[in-house]
Amino acid sequence: MANTIGNPLSWGARILGVVGHDIGEVAREIGGEAMAEPEIRRIGVDDIRAALRLGLADFAALRTDVIAVCLLYPVIGACLVWVAFHQDLLPLVFPLISGFALVGPAAALGLYEMSRRRETGTPASWMDGLAVLQSARFGAIMILGLGLLVVYVVWMVLAYGIFLATMGPDVPASAADFLRDVLTTRSGWAMMAVGIPVGFVFAGLVLAISVVSFPLLLDRHIGLPKAVVTSVRATRANPVFVGLWGAIVAVSLAVGSIPFLLGLAVVLPILGHATWHLYRRLVVPA
Repeated sequence: MANTIGNPLSWGARILGVVGHDIGEVAREIGGEAMAEPEIRRIGVDDIRAALRLGLADFAALRTDVIAVCLLYPVIGACLVWVAFHQDLLPLVFPLISGFALVGPAAALGLYEMSRRRETGTPASWMDGLAVLQSARFGAIMILGLGLLVVYVVWMVLAYGIFLATMGPDVPASAADFLRDVLTTRSGWAMMAVGIPVGFVFAGLVLAISVVSFPLLLDRHIGLPKAVVTSVRATRANPVFVGLWGAIVAVSLAVGSIPFLLGLAVVLPILGHATWHLYRRLVVPA
């Protein structure tokens, strides 16, 4: 049959058909397959130590690949801090840096894939980490990542609002002046008294919904709602040790931010790889 050019109506129908099919596929990815909820294990300190040890081993085996890629994170962080210093947003420097803990689970996605491949004895490199972009579950993963980004933005807005409510609209002339005001004035103490607990709430929320959800979505076609619910169930079953894990992440990120955020190029990949192994201990394999 001879090919014909067709008309705008036929083109539109074909395009709508393709788009409808793609939307349906994404919806199925997000919803996942009908399967039983994953079984949760109770963990202890030994499991956290093992996850960190295995994460460090993965980093040692893949350091040439991951350091080069993960240097991007301190560069992005440094750019954000520079903007804060030069746009009268000095009070947002700490929220900007601490916010890495909120978006870190999504940023470490490629590291989970590299650890997953090493676990099965398959060669792994940073190119394999980028292969998650072609995963059948990437639609669900992207939506969860966007959710964490929204939490990050809300945290920034609230942090700035807390600064305005406690210390007023005047921006300190320098970082030294701001630090002195925070540590030696009642308004600075009030800002910390409100801001630190609020920050802990945001960190706890992100930890609960993401401690296993990203690795689980990468590992199984389980769907976004069930992955998030499983992560919350894992947190409820192990509140002390998941909390301990969150504290380790927070302290490690704080140490990695010194000097000039460069340590994040090492800290982030180790934590990313270790998170995959913590997932293996929290969730019983299918």
